[in-house]
Amino acid sequence: MKVRILFLSIFFSAIGLFHLTGPVFFNNPDTVYSVSLFSWEQKAGEDSVIPIVIPVIPTFLGNNERNYYGRNAPEKLDLIWKLYLGEGETVISRKIGSKIWAGAGWTGQALLIQEDGRLYLIQGAFDHRLKKIDAETGDIIWEYEFDDVVKGTGTFWENPDPVGPEDKYIILQGSRLGTSHFLDAKHIPSYRAVSYLTGKELWRLDSKWTHSYSRDVDGSALIYLDTAYIGLENSLFTVFDPSPSKAKLKDGMLQPEIIQERKLYRMKDVEAHKYNVVTECSPSMLDRSIFIASGSGRVWAYDLDSRELNWEFYIGSDIDGSPIVTSDSALMISVEKQYIPGQGGIYKLKPGKNATEAVLWYFPTEDNELISWEGGVIGSVAINDSYVGEDDVKLAAFSAIDGYLYVVAHQSVLKDSLVAGPDSISLLPTPQLLFKRKIGPSISTPIFTESKLIAAGYDGIKLFAYNENLEFTLLDQFSVPCESTPIVYDGKVYIASRDGYLYCLGEKE
Repeated sequence: MKVRILFLSIFFSAIGLFHLTGPVFFNNPDTVYSVSLFSWEQKAGEDSVIPIVIPVIPTFLGNNERNYYGRNAPEKLDLIWKLYLGEGETVISRKIGSKIWAGAGWTGQALLIQEDGRLYLIQGAFDHRLKKIDAETGDIIWEYEFDDVVKGTGTFWENPDPVGPEDKYIILQGSRLGTSHFLDAKHIPSYRAVSYLTGKELWRLDSKWTHSYSRDVDGSALIYLDTAYIGLENSLFTVFDPSPSKAKLKDGMLQPEIIQERKLYRMKDVEAHKYNVVTECSPSMLDRSIFIASGSGRVWAYDLDSRELNWEFYIGSDIDGSPIVTSDSALMISVEKQYIPGQGGIYKLKPGKNATEAVLWYFPTEDNELISWEGGVIGSVAINDSYVGEDDVKLAAFSAIDGYLYVVAHQSVLKDSLVAGPDSISLLPTPQLLFKRKIGPSISTPIFTESKLIAAGYDGIKLFAYNENLEFTLLDQFSVPCESTPIVYDGKVYIASRDGYLYCLGEKE
């Protein structure tokens, strides 16, 4: 006797009402499930055909607090393997036209998933494809094709109520808007759900046209109690049900159920920033609030009980980095040098407080022009809170456009020492600088482990060790240009480069 479980979408697919993009298989996974999206056959009484899947790094910066990066960094950065990710066209604007980009860029961090004891990477790339890759060999398992380059990092989600194996494990992933689309296109489905096991599309989310000048999706969704929260680049904080079984056919596409949308900007921000109110960061969670920063120059809190935006902190600059939650219940916020008279840098904020009381400290970085940037910090802050003991010094590291890597002690401030804030007028406390090293300009986020710090940028990747005296030593470096953020696991570092390749680095046996 066979049990057949049919997906709700079979009917619509059969009559051709919507299109589901399929994967290209390079190596057939050693599993027994059907590659059909719409059915699953299993003999009654048999063990499940679904493999045992354990997420290791399931979202950007590892968890809902955005402060975990892996474990056991290597002592060296030898090349173990590299995989050519390809190149693809992306349209910059109607005026500028299109460009060809190779490899992967910001944020570009890989997900790391253990499947039946073997490790796999989920990596977006500039060839328009999301890829499942064997982490041991660099072999591609499947690819799913988007309409444009894939920049951001996805989120892995285990569906608690699947119809079958295909929608049991899901990757939520965004891309740029599409090479055949401009901002005013009627539909921009730049956010998708893809089956982790097969690479088949499960639904697509249509990003609305708002006052923002982007309809891309760079951020990684935060999932809490089976509800997803994300800031799209149209600057709508979007709350939705990620389950494919709840998705409905709309405008010829199977789309997820949208629960709520809230604007992350005010009209005066649109005017001041000339429509650059883009939200690119990934939201984080602290207590009963979800925090998100926006290009409107504001940090927002969404209260899970009232289901409203109930706190905001105004900075005024563009903000690209994700809010990072510290062990003392504060937020690390990256500040770009844009639309502000003062310098960019890093805020540490106590959320829920008024504008004056919220600031624990500010650390400015030097102005420096690079491409379209003028200074400040584009990437997010790395902290070692998840790796050290309660009584150990808590460190924060960040790479800046000025070409330096900075490390500060983030739970204390210097006595009788104040710095100018982003408005160039306010005088604010500042933390102790423990380490500063010229690494070249960077928009990547560095990562910590128990005793290592890894930082990447346009001049390459640097591996540092640090000891109990907080002394930092350069152990090794690898010269490839990077915008993406690395991950580390059991002696291996994985990072994508703008030279076109995904690299696995570590100590060769």
